[in-house]
Amino acid sequence: MAAASTLESLVDQMISVITNDGRNIVGILKGFDQATNIILDESHERVYSTREGVQQLVLGLYIIRGDNISVVGELDEDLDSNLDLSTVKAHPLKPVIH
Repeated sequence: MAAASTLESLVDQMISVITNDGRNIVGILKGFDQATNIILDESHERVYSTREGVQQLVLGLYIIRGDNISVVGELDEDLDSNLDLSTVKAHPLKPVIH
């Protein structure tokens, strides 16, 4: 129940989702259901690398299954827009092991 009320407050907001397989997907939360499947609009995946800056792969309208979601977080759009992701170098996230 708490997850539903938290997600409800994030509808039409920019969020970041970390999936169990280590992907980072950013987009506008458009909806969700009781299984925490979520719908993102204007979404893109951020691919991290230690050699080059963050690549952003455009996904558009995207659905993520609830059982593949590890973390959902609100994204500060002003702070995020001021980041120069081309200079960010990091190891890709590893998959979540249960």
